[in-house]
Amino acid sequence: MADKTKQLLFSDFPPVSTQEWMDKITADLKGADFEKKLVWRTNEGFNVQPFYRSEDLEPINYLESQPGEFPYVRGNNAKTNKWFVRQDILVKDVKAANEKALTILTKGVDSIGFVIEDKALISEANIEALLKNIISDDVEINFNACCGNKELAEAVVAVLNKMNRNQAEVKGSINFDPIGDLTINGKACCEMEKAFDCVKEVAEVAKNFPQFKTVGVNARHFNNAGASIVQELAFGLAMGNEYLTQLTERGLSINDAAANLKFNFGIGGNYFMEIAKLRAGRLLWAKIVEAYKPTGVEVCKMHVHSETSEWNKTIFDPNVNMLRTQTEAMSATIGGTQSLTVLPFNALYENPTELSERVARNQQLLLKEESHFEKIVDPSAGSYYIENLTNSIAEQAWALFVQVEEKGGYLSAMKEGFIQGLVKETADKRRKAVATRRENLLGTNQYPNTGEIISGKIDASKLVKSCACCETGNEVEPITLFRAAQEFEELRLATEKAAKRPKVFMLTYGNLAMRLARSQFSGNFFGCAGYEIQDNLGFKTIEEGVEAAKAANADIVVLCSSDDEYTEAAPKAFELLGDTPLVVAGAPACADELKAKGITNFINVRSNVLETLQGFNKLLNI
Repeated sequence: MADKTKQLLFSDFPPVSTQEWMDKITADLKGADFEKKLVWRTNEGFNVQPFYRSEDLEPINYLESQPGEFPYVRGNNAKTNKWFVRQDILVKDVKAANEKALTILTKGVDSIGFVIEDKALISEANIEALLKNIISDDVEINFNACCGNKELAEAVVAVLNKMNRNQAEVKGSINFDPIGDLTINGKACCEMEKAFDCVKEVAEVAKNFPQFKTVGVNARHFNNAGASIVQELAFGLAMGNEYLTQLTERGLSINDAAANLKFNFGIGGNYFMEIAKLRAGRLLWAKIVEAYKPTGVEVCKMHVHSETSEWNKTIFDPNVNMLRTQTEAMSATIGGTQSLTVLPFNALYENPTELSERVARNQQLLLKEESHFEKIVDPSAGSYYIENLTNSIAEQAWALFVQVEEKGGYLSAMKEGFIQGLVKETADKRRKAVATRRENLLGTNQYPNTGEIISGKIDASKLVKSCACCETGNEVEPITLFRAAQEFEELRLATEKAAKRPKVFMLTYGNLAMRLARSQFSGNFFGCAGYEIQDNLGFKTIEEGVEAAKAANADIVVLCSSDDEYTEAAPKAFELLGDTPLVVAGAPACADELKAKGITNFINVRSNVLETLQGFNKLLNI
């Protein structure tokens, strides 16, 4: 009997060449353009093919490297994909913050982020109170302060020494990032040369703590400004390289300079791209540090903290944010992040609740403890698709990084406006894609919950992102942080505050299939502004429909029928409605005829939803 354990799977099937696949696809397309139909043109500046094969890996030159080996594409650790589960705590009362930290450390968290917005809280006594009973070397301790980072570093080091902590084992960071402050505020807390002197001083304060990072590289700002993945990575690398340059020029060794940097990336909803971004980032950073000729290659590792993006999060239908952050957490952990913060689903508009914080923690714990994501090192390895994405992102990001360096580095490129210009260009494209629903935000610009009222739940102070302690006056033009949903949310919030909620009446008439499809589309369309939608099963005549619309006190009437029927039905409805605005659902061939008769409002899949709704808000004095 043959040994079936040694039989190759699918050995009975002949191999299929790439050309055979292409021939079959071409035949199935029936003359349609392959490039237009099946090739994805990304925001990142490269095309993604509909399928990849083994020969697509041949040009990629890093595939022989192993996990834990230079250039670290496959991860910094050879044996595990463990990451720290981080939760941030806003410090207003040090005793309460410490108690909360000790509580969540018993609930699966092993990384604490203390956010100190008030400089007056920075003192040795307060830091000692914050860290009371947090003594495990398996717990990361992170600090984020608006200003006073040197005093913070000195206090942290003093307290850790007082606690007799093993300096070599203490893990954590201070997110001191004057370049990031300059990027989003147009200024740092002091003049940049002085700020870099302070960066060096902070690094030297913590020099005996090799696993405690003192410089943050907040590439996440670009993610939250609507930049592309390539831009986030390239500009993040340029920020990191600026720190290396400034620190080594001030006498710090390349080993000490590189060892103090922690990159903070935002993780968005582009699932596979975000995985590839982290892999490409490690590759490129290793090459950058290598160029400084450090002692050993360990220092070439990129240390990454990831945070779920704010760009695609929404105030309306906020429970959907949990779905978004779950896929983002998967991208970050599969991509090999060292630590991760999952933002609570309601963190945008109110202080997170005990429930929302618990859900955010458990999203990571499910991946770690039940799905065993931490057990598998670089599960993407060898994937034709993800390896090609990694390579493409690396190539594009490197090319953009080189452009920045040719302009004299990150600071020079910022002063010239080069970085801001590219980010704005991409953000405007993405803003338009959201406005036209080519980029969907469930519950906001697509399938809104029209009965939801949220204005009373919003804490306005949570929507303001600024540093109050920085000096006035900008050194450079900052990039603009904003969310994709903001403009749609402004529409709905205005509707909620209006004296009267507009009613949109669906005048459904004629062809059954077309009137149903178009009334559903139209209800979804106007629901994005928070209008009340009154749908109908159908009217036998236009006169009957108009009479019902008037009886309902409709503010807008949408005629939903077939293209053929619009020729007669639309002018009749327009005449009978008088001053009540009539909207025609669809893009009928007779549109020009109808416009000549005074009918100017049409909605269809090519409409700019945002601009159209803004126009109706203005028309209705909202």
